[in-house]
Amino acid sequence: MTLIEKIRMKSARIGVIGLGYVGLPLAIEFCRAGFSVAGLDIDKTKIALLNQGKSYIHHIDLAKFNDALSGRFIASSDFQLLKEVDCILIAVPTPLNRNREPDMTYIVETVKAISRTLHKGQMIILESTTYPGTTDELVRGILETTGLRAGDDFYLAFSPEREDPNNKEFSTGTIPKVVGGYTPACLESAMTLYDSIVPTVAVSSTKVAEAAKLLENIYRSVNIALVNELKMLFDKMGIDVWEVIEAAKTKPFGFQAFYPGPGLGGHCIPIDPFYLTWKAREYGFSTRFIELAGQINTAMPDYVISRVMKVLNDHCKPVKGAKILICGLAYKADVDDERESPSYRLMEKLEELGSIVSYSDPYIPVIRSSREYARFAGRKSVPVTADYDLILIVTPHSFFKEVDFVAFGVPVVDTRNIVKGKWPMIYRA
Repeated sequence: MTLIEKIRMKSARIGVIGLGYVGLPLAIEFCRAGFSVAGLDIDKTKIALLNQGKSYIHHIDLAKFNDALSGRFIASSDFQLLKEVDCILIAVPTPLNRNREPDMTYIVETVKAISRTLHKGQMIILESTTYPGTTDELVRGILETTGLRAGDDFYLAFSPEREDPNNKEFSTGTIPKVVGGYTPACLESAMTLYDSIVPTVAVSSTKVAEAAKLLENIYRSVNIALVNELKMLFDKMGIDVWEVIEAAKTKPFGFQAFYPGPGLGGHCIPIDPFYLTWKAREYGFSTRFIELAGQINTAMPDYVISRVMKVLNDHCKPVKGAKILICGLAYKADVDDERESPSYRLMEKLEELGSIVSYSDPYIPVIRSSREYARFAGRKSVPVTADYDLILIVTPHSFFKEVDFVAFGVPVVDTRNIVKGKWPMIYRA
């Protein structure tokens, strides 16, 4: 029986490597479609929780999927299970190193693990965001050290993840998947697999699929940089950028609203554009537009700090020794994902200036350990009260929209425009 026949009969076994915000929803969708799925992750804490029927991602309630998962899903850290699966989907992190260059460690180590059990007829699909050429060059190169050949002995494809955590309008099963294959046969097999759970869009190569994902995120990065720059300009001109955007978006064509913020966060926009700027150097090309947007966006925490210092100064208080509460640690509203959050940079910069900084976030009760901000690990969320010299709103959680900040009587610097109306103690940033 061919792989395509197995997929159509739902007898193909699926392996998902990386059970984070991308991999776990993906595994659930395949189970819901009737496939047997092995979820693999090196984090044994995640594995233990999943095997207890518990979720470590706030917006994913595993209880809702008990019927779909029962008897179809296993979670493990044993990569020997890859011998028993037909289709392997890679959804591991692709961070940047300290030099803002792609860190391919997770992909390389994962593909090496796959190569140890690779056999004829298997299909390998990379979903992790990366630079054009990763699938054809890096991934294929490692897999072919086994003596097997992509397109002949095994199938190889790329289909970029398009997760938007806690988006009520879209889910893993409704967002179209772009799919590119190393050969036409690879594309056909990958399309058949994804067609079982989502609408699909075929492209001519894995490089096109990789580039499409980067374009999606660069588009957002550049437009966010534009409104961030306008925010700083309009502030000097005494113009409310939020009011300007609301007026502009009444135009029914030729305009899409993007909103300013205290800096970029998450696993995509702060990182992905740099994958392309790095790859472009190989071709002697400078991506000036992308890099300028990156410079503006990464400078936003400094702008917010300057606003905080000015507000404190206006209230006759120095930043050194000031008690400051940061509202929101997550990078996005109503999620428990704090990767690359600008809140960390703001905490770091304020403490370097001598401030006493606390944070409040109902979705992140305790700060987890991370490579870049290990110094904050173990800190706990505190209630929002008036016991501070200044409150800094960073994340627009629904919870904070219900708080009466005006009643506190302390200066509030609002970077997300969640405190409506004009009040003497409320400052936009």
